[in-house]
Amino acid sequence: MDTTTPRFERRLRIRFSHCDPAGIVFYPQYFVLFVGLIEDWVTEGLGISYAELLGARRVGLPTVNMQCDFKAICRMGDEVSLGLQLQHVGRTSLRLLLDCRRGEQLCVSATNTLVCTDLKTHRSIPLPDDLRAALLSL
Repeated sequence: MDTTTPRFERRLRIRFSHCDPAGIVFYPQYFVLFVGLIEDWVTEGLGISYAELLGARRVGLPTVNMQCDFKAICRMGDEVSLGLQLQHVGRTSLRLLLDCRRGEQLCVSATNTLVCTDLKTHRSIPLPDDLRAALLSL
């Protein structure tokens, strides 16, 4: 799978709670924002309730690898766009390209690998059929 899959985006205003005393986004907050983006993408972009996936179905999608480049700062009040694009689907995992942009400027780029797990055993499991089908239909 290449990066020609559709891009999922969310607009967001950087808030006081995202920032450190220097007045810029505290870098771990980007990870929190990206997790929210992934949750929205699974629910709205793939049509699978993320809450049900984790809750009733007890299927997790934890991050096992994250590589990040911080290119430019974001400040409180900035309007940004968080973006996500599927890069690869494996048997038990998927890899996403994530970014944060202020206008045309790339502020943060990341590659995130998630593995599908059984939340009872915390061991990897094959991607559920409905999730795999949704991913491969992109």
